[in-house]
Amino acid sequence: MTALLQRTVLFADLRGSTGLFETLGNAEAASVVTQSVALMAQIVVGCGGQVIKTLGDGLMAVFEHPQGGIDAADEMHESIDRIVADTAPKRGSRRAALKLQVAMAHGEVVELNGDCFGDAVNVAARLLDSAGDNETLTTQHVLDGLDRDHRGRFRSLSKLQLRGRQEPVQVYRLEARRFGETVATLFEGSVPTAVPDGLRLTWLDLNRVFAGTDLPAVLGRSPQATYCVDDTRVSRSHARVEWHGGTFQVSDLSYNGTYVRFAGRSEVIALRRGSCTLHGSGVICLGASPTDPTAPTVNFEVLSFQDTVPRGGA
Repeated sequence: MTALLQRTVLFADLRGSTGLFETLGNAEAASVVTQSVALMAQIVVGCGGQVIKTLGDGLMAVFEHPQGGIDAADEMHESIDRIVADTAPKRGSRRAALKLQVAMAHGEVVELNGDCFGDAVNVAARLLDSAGDNETLTTQHVLDGLDRDHRGRFRSLSKLQLRGRQEPVQVYRLEARRFGETVATLFEGSVPTAVPDGLRLTWLDLNRVFAGTDLPAVLGRSPQATYCVDDTRVSRSHARVEWHGGTFQVSDLSYNGTYVRFAGRSEVIALRRGSCTLHGSGVICLGASPTDPTAPTVNFEVLSFQDTVPRGGA
């Protein structure tokens, strides 16, 4: 029987299971992943939602109200954090790199034979592709269904171009209620000694300077991207640059990866749904490593106040 309902659609996906199998072995890794997905399903039910289906290392669920989805996302992240902290690999000291991405949209869905269809389902599924490690992304309609007191934890990521949609979607990130930084990775522990004032990005003849108030900015192939890099290896929404905690950070949103190399260093940081704090100068390569001379390469420079030029300057 077909029913039209207003629902909050949630997709959750565990990433990093391949590395888990390498460090823990097949039997233990399979147990960890299976138990993690089962725990997420229990959390959905406990928060008043309904699990529609499990999807490999993740699931799809619906909630009558957005707050139920937000509560479930919080509990999922905290539970996966505890599992990762308690799961030490058999070899070496590196912990299992299991990450959780969550995406939500709210709107009319069609419920048919235990499954759900509709624009909200499509938007939530596509939005999951843009979520970084340990992130929860939502649409404006999810925020509209929350009490005013609960909206303060959301940070606007402006409009993102989602795969398969002509119009960009206003997206928000739910800030974690747990302590500690979960997505930023510092290169060799290098922390800027002073708060920077601007970030210059240069690709071919496209030269722009961003202040923290100008961000976030999306780097991608889409004409709607804040900083458009027109190359077939670049995803429509490939990477995101943010101002966070007094630093500029770049996060990978793509399938092909984002690569960072700092000036004067030979090491290449490969971001796969991860993030990196930018300092000094260097290159951000989209979809190919800096070792490839044809890679779409964006030069970056973190600026002090005296070096900053107006955003529209060349």
